[in-house]
Amino acid sequence: LSSSNSPEQVTDMPFPLPPMRLTGADILRDGEMQRRSVALANGRITRGPLPEVDLRGYLVLPGIIDMHGDAFERHIAPRPSAPFPVRSGLHATDRDAAANGITTAWLAQCWSWEGGLRGPDFCQLVLQELDAYRNDALIDLRVQIRCETHLPDTRDQLLAAVARHGVDYVVFNNHLPEAIQMGETAPHRLADWAMREGTSIEVFMARLHAAQARRDEIPRHLCAMAEAFDRMGVIYGSHDDPDGETREQYRLMGARIAEFPTHSSAASLAKCCNDPVVMGAPNVVRGGSQAGNVSATVLIQRGLCDALVSDYHYPSLANAAWALIDRGLCDLPRAWAMISSTPAEIMRLPDRGQLNPGKRADLVVINARTRVIEATISNGRLAYLSGEAGARFIGAAMQSPGQIAAE
Repeated sequence: LSSSNSPEQVTDMPFPLPPMRLTGADILRDGEMQRRSVALANGRITRGPLPEVDLRGYLVLPGIIDMHGDAFERHIAPRPSAPFPVRSGLHATDRDAAANGITTAWLAQCWSWEGGLRGPDFCQLVLQELDAYRNDALIDLRVQIRCETHLPDTRDQLLAAVARHGVDYVVFNNHLPEAIQMGETAPHRLADWAMREGTSIEVFMARLHAAQARRDEIPRHLCAMAEAFDRMGVIYGSHDDPDGETREQYRLMGARIAEFPTHSSAASLAKCCNDPVVMGAPNVVRGGSQAGNVSATVLIQRGLCDALVSDYHYPSLANAAWALIDRGLCDLPRAWAMISSTPAEIMRLPDRGQLNPGKRADLVVINARTRVIEATISNGRLAYLSGEAGARFIGAAMQSPGQIAAE
């Protein structure tokens, strides 16, 4: 499936699967696990007698929909001082996500005063490179722009980029107070941020204080962007809300998604207003936030979390679902909904997140005993294949028309 001349030109050519019926597995359908078959043809879930692939001993679940992931940054720059071509980073991200059962993914790219790999110029480069790579992608890759609030001079530039590249998801965040406090209490950590951009900590701190000095302009700036997003049909929310008051301010301007609230009061306010709350799957897997913020598991127990995202670690999405099951907090259909059907609803994607006829053929094949993902199918195309499931797919392909291409 792979061909390459140089790292930046590497592509996986995704091939459509021939029409087939997956039999013998337990599948997630209509909110419950059912022992029945699921048929695929022309990129859709379908009906009818088709060549069979025997998947006894497996689970067939809807493909994972990841609303926010920044693990791609490590594929583009494994070390802050060692960036690689963006195209090769997207290629590696694509394969990484597919191997972990993800069929739709938003890459959370910063638009920030941090500059460098998180600045507006680099964000636009990522958007350009993804446009060029998308036809070769194994899964549905999109970009979520994480927009720092205190950049009013870049508003027109950001809106132009959103329109030009079809960006459909933006979140507002304000990390200035955290950065300024870090410069005062732990300057060595802020020096690392400055070094990533190739500047001094003094210049970096001056930039932060200049941005903070424009605080009075920010409410009108954000409202202007919100109005533009409404016209463009862009979904938008806020990131890292520290309290209920902050969440209320964002929701009043239309930013309805509460992404990574750092305190339960922000999550509670969101749920009172029927706004979706999104938390990081690594928080669940690790048993708490790596930054010392509110526990995602606690929010789930209290009914204050709707969906989970990969954050910085793609494997954590499926692993979080199993963790919730093992802790007795959810059954499999409910846990999986947090990473499939619920994100589809939040992101207004009615064609995915369920294994019903007519939906996109986005699904994951999981070994029921080991819980290992052995196959990922995105839009009816094989994105990842391994293990015994791989042998069964290949065996079926040798006995039926068409061709199965696998990594």
